[in-house]
Amino acid sequence: MSTPAAASKPSLQGVRIKARKGAVKANAKHEPSVFRDQLYKHLETVPEADFDSFTTKLIQAGSTLEFLKYADPLFEIILVGGLLQPGGSYVDDGAPISPFTIFNAKDPAEVEEMKKYVDVLNKLIRRYKYLQKPLETTSLPGILQYIHRWSSAQKDKLAIATGLLMAQGLVSASALQSLTKEHLIKNDVSINVLTFIFKAYLVDQAMDHLSATLKRGGIRDILAFFPPNKQDAKHLDEHFRKAGLAQVADWYAKKQYAMIKDLIVKEVEALVEREEAPEQIVTAVKAKQETNPIPDPELIACIWQGLISSVDWSARPDQIEGLALREVGKFAPILEPFCTGPKTEVALINVVQVYCYEDTRIIKVFPQILKVLYNKDCISDQAIIYWYQKGSKPQGRQHFLKSTEALVKFLQEQESESEEDE
Repeated sequence: MSTPAAASKPSLQGVRIKARKGAVKANAKHEPSVFRDQLYKHLETVPEADFDSFTTKLIQAGSTLEFLKYADPLFEIILVGGLLQPGGSYVDDGAPISPFTIFNAKDPAEVEEMKKYVDVLNKLIRRYKYLQKPLETTSLPGILQYIHRWSSAQKDKLAIATGLLMAQGLVSASALQSLTKEHLIKNDVSINVLTFIFKAYLVDQAMDHLSATLKRGGIRDILAFFPPNKQDAKHLDEHFRKAGLAQVADWYAKKQYAMIKDLIVKEVEALVEREEAPEQIVTAVKAKQETNPIPDPELIACIWQGLISSVDWSARPDQIEGLALREVGKFAPILEPFCTGPKTEVALINVVQVYCYEDTRIIKVFPQILKVLYNKDCISDQAIIYWYQKGSKPQGRQHFLKSTEALVKFLQEQESESEEDE
């Protein structure tokens, strides 16, 4: 029989007991370490390198532990082996390194072994889909900003794991923004880490795939990962070629060319529309070419595109062909200084060929356009003959070869006559 003293106390229904701030703070501070210790209990019975069992144990742990609430501590434990405090150093409470962490991989880090660790993460995230967002937006960016704190071998492991996570679509490239912090770029830390990330990514994916991933992740220019005194295309090219990633160097050069070419096309078009003198347009293009050089055959194509884009084609249909020939005649003094040899001359013929193929209104005047360019010393007879014999583009090839047959025959006869005179 219970005494009145032992009777249950009356409950205060509907009244929320407010905990003291100090007590809340104290509990909050220690909760991640309680989570860690509980997670360790799940993992410490698993033999080393038994990746299937680690996967099973982590998935089991998720049914009792609050993974969503403790997503950052969870990924700190898996990625770097323990809880981190602000500033990136480990929480100093005597806890051992996690039984499962990518830092347990053998030295030196190898992509094939790192894949086994990332595969565990992949299966865990597939099971608990809600973990993907915190990994991408807070956990990984938070860890990467402190990457300078770890040893060279640990940096490589973390970089390779990041590259694999990106390649498998588990995290976006936006996580890499953390590596552009000043304290990381100034000592080559960022670019060296990024190089390992790219190496791992490109083991299973193509450069185009990586390019698309970087674009989606808002990474506009990888020069931002280089120290300020090395943020130029030359250093980038040398760095990636030396690292055995020629495809990255080639991709970047191609991307830069595309931007430079676009700028030249737009500038030429604007100068023509402002009715600047041919000499001024030539000077402006040469200045651009000095600061951002692109191969001459590509430059001549850009100049043609800029010039032809400035044409107002709103004339009557029966006057279009005459207009085209007049305009090409006007453009010749701008084109001629850049027609520096057979390569650029054939490149010009080809860009005209493709333009005439795409704009059927002037497809018939292609031979006459060549005549105008020939008479104005933009292209030589040898360039036209070479183009005819083996240098033409596939677009509308048969039509253009047939339509220029008479012109080429005439030029060949002239050539043989001059040889006879000699």
